[in-house]
Amino acid sequence: MTTDPGGPRALHIAHGDPSALRDRCQVATVRTTRPEETSYEPGAIIPAGQWRPMAEADVKAITAPRRPLDSTLVEVVRPEYQEGCELEALTRPLGDPDAVYLGQALARPNMTTTTDNYEDGRLIGLHLDNWDKLPYADKHTGRRRICLNLGPGTRFIILGAIDAQAVCRTIHPNDHSHRHPHTQDYRDYVASGRPIRILRIRLDPGEGYVAPTEYLLHDGSTEAQDQPSAAAFWLGQWPRGILPSLI
Repeated sequence: MTTDPGGPRALHIAHGDPSALRDRCQVATVRTTRPEETSYEPGAIIPAGQWRPMAEADVKAITAPRRPLDSTLVEVVRPEYQEGCELEALTRPLGDPDAVYLGQALARPNMTTTTDNYEDGRLIGLHLDNWDKLPYADKHTGRRRICLNLGPGTRFIILGAIDAQAVCRTIHPNDHSHRHPHTQDYRDYVASGRPIRILRIRLDPGEGYVAPTEYLLHDGSTEAQDQPSAAAFWLGQWPRGILPSLI
């Protein structure tokens, strides 16, 4: 595996039309949950409040460099899917024979974040996936996730602007090279008073994303939506542009 954790990667979104990006994105900051917010795990990270439109500086900050590392890039896409087709087969034409279909998840309307801990039902808030169980030096090489919004409602993907390696280096300055970056690193980072800028991307039914959820803080959301939203998920190694971009 490539071991090059030093470069600035963070949140980068592939786009060719800044106005199309702005039309579906908003930005905010985060906070940790309070004790009385018992539907969440203690110390969970959630959006801090009012979402605002993207400014020019926000667009510039997330614009991908000329030669981005595909494994850390976010894309907003329209997967080629017709209702009734076999979901397991959707990624077969995309070039990774080892891609894995993870299944579906249904989110109720008006959920600030959507992922819960299957053991006790409490929401985990913004988090880091760990399917690949990669150590610090290789964390940026993990598989990306494809998500398809099956509807009937609109949903969002929320993404943190700072990557897992940068957070791990900050929280564990003396031994980060021996660590496996984890959601707890982000929770400690926010609890210590350090800010994290987040961005949410609107996904209407039939739309989706390709994103490094092993590398960036994230979760789904149906905030302010009056319909539930089901989503399907896959993990794999896919090059940039493998699905049609919406922006």
